[in-house]
Amino acid sequence: MSLQKHQATIRDVTFGENVTVVEPVNLYECTIGSGSFVGPFCEIQKGVVIGSKTRIQSHSFICELVAIGDHCFVGHGVMFINDLFREGGPSGAPEKWQPTHIGNHVSIGSNATILPVRICDRVVIGAGSVVTKDLTRPGVYAGNPARFLREYN
Repeated sequence: MSLQKHQATIRDVTFGENVTVVEPVNLYECTIGSGSFVGPFCEIQKGVVIGSKTRIQSHSFICELVAIGDHCFVGHGVMFINDLFREGGPSGAPEKWQPTHIGNHVSIGSNATILPVRICDRVVIGAGSVVTKDLTRPGVYAGNPARFLREYN
């Protein structure tokens, strides 16, 4: 029996100034903006762009094709999805994956799941929500699927 062992690592990451990373993490081929924070047990995959002054809390997974704006907050255990399993399982083909774009001043509550969508500026997403469609109006959203609750304050 053969064992392949991989160490959690920080590899080929472009960091802005004054970035804080709490290890262990798995960050590779991504960009993290100035003044940002990444908590422990996070994975941020290649091509991901995190804006400035954005906080990524522990146990979050940010897959390829995700861009997160400035002054955002990603709570504990937030999962980003780029493969919708349209063929009944993982496609394994990156050309079938879809992007996610998060605007500026967006807060995502713990354990939310974000499918490939666009989220406009100034949005709050409640803990445990599942975002399945674009959010084009600033405000507070929650539920499964996430629905607009009220204006952003």
